[in-house]
Amino acid sequence: MDLPISTITLSAGLALLLVGMWGMLTHKNIIRMIIGFSLMDTGVHMIMVSIGYLSGRTAPIINEAVNRANALLEVVDPVPSALVLTAIVIGLGITAVMLAFAVQIHEKKKSLSIEDCTESKW
Repeated sequence: MDLPISTITLSAGLALLLVGMWGMLTHKNIIRMIIGFSLMDTGVHMIMVSIGYLSGRTAPIINEAVNRANALLEVVDPVPSALVLTAIVIGLGITAVMLAFAVQIHEKKKSLSIEDCTESKW
C-alpha cells in the first residue's frame, strides 16, 4: 500500500494537533503548555500544506519548463504556502511572547505552575 505524501502529511499534522491539544489541556506547567501550543501550531501548518498540495504539479515559477498558456493546470497554487510561511512567523512571535511571560511569572512567583497564577486584581 503506497500512501501519497499529502495523506502522510495530513495524518502527521492531525497527530501533532491532537498531541499539542492534549499537552495544553492536561499539564499545569506553563512551559509544557507552551510546548503543547507549539506542537498544535506545527500540526496546523502541516495540515494547511497537505491541503494545498496537488500531486503531479510543479512550483509556481513560469519559465521554459512551464507553458504560459497551461500554467494554471501545471503549477501549484502558491497561496497556501504563503499563508503557512506567514503563520510560521506569527507562531514564532507568539511563542516568544509566551516564553517571555513565563519568565516574568517565574521571577514573580518562583513557580511555573498555572495554579499559582489564579489570584485576580479586583
